[in-house]
Amino acid sequence: GAGGGVKRNACISSGASCVEQAVILAKSRNTPPPAPSPTGSRSDPASWDSRPLRGREGEGEKHAKRARERRCIATGESLPEARLIRFAAAPDGVLVADVAAKLPGRGVWVSASRARVEQAQRKGGFARALKRPVQAPEDLADRVETLLARRCLDLLGLMRRAGALALGATQVEAAIRARPALALVEAADGAEGAREKLMALQIGLWGAPAPAVGCFSAADLAMALGRDRVIHACLLQERLALAWAVEIGRLAGFRAIVPNSWPDSWRNVGLGLGGVDAGFSSESSAAAGEKTLDV
Repeated sequence: GAGGGVKRNACISSGASCVEQAVILAKSRNTPPPAPSPTGSRSDPASWDSRPLRGREGEGEKHAKRARERRCIATGESLPEARLIRFAAAPDGVLVADVAAKLPGRGVWVSASRARVEQAQRKGGFARALKRPVQAPEDLADRVETLLARRCLDLLGLMRRAGALALGATQVEAAIRARPALALVEAADGAEGAREKLMALQIGLWGAPAPAVGCFSAADLAMALGRDRVIHACLLQERLALAWAVEIGRLAGFRAIVPNSWPDSWRNVGLGLGGVDAGFSSESSAAAGEKTLDV
């Protein structure tokens, strides 16, 4: 009605951000955005949403049945492998992180969390579990973070080669107009205005923010994707997005997936795992809940 239009225009003219304006417009269309997370912190994955991936019927249950559980040597808790990091000892006794879980020989598992890796290292858990002396590098947790980040970037490269990734503001905008974004990938050092416009478009068209990742620099993304510079990307294929979400979930235990300086609107929707019985850990939250990729 006329009254509602006046109210919307007043809100928009009062200096609201692009995303805030989109939320107002979404409400005016009777398409409410999702409620904010209880803690409002994307670096605390326990606060993220957990809505299921819309895939083929029964697909989530099939993945859940396949998930194998391992015992975390730091906490003693049994968790799905997708929520853990495997470690093994090299022949010379040096401890290495086996993030792909493919190295031969005896291995041990630790929750995908910087705090738990450091706990196991500090208390001699690796040597005890491996039943042999091991040399754990002082920067073991940092090495795990680097390996996980590389794994996430490599998967983005695979998506690009498979035609499952929209790159650049123009392609990402077209992808959002075609369907709700599986996930937005934004360079941490990209311009705020362009980033906000894309999220505002997502909210305005579909009534909810998209899952978002902003923990890689433009240079990191460019190197992984074979471009001079990459600021904006959007995941297009559900199966690859699901695999990527698992790796991003593990990385979330070692770095904030969205910079703390970004608006809270980027933390309203959780990036999850679409039926796979896995979740996320973080330094501030040892217990991670099961999450899903909302599409």
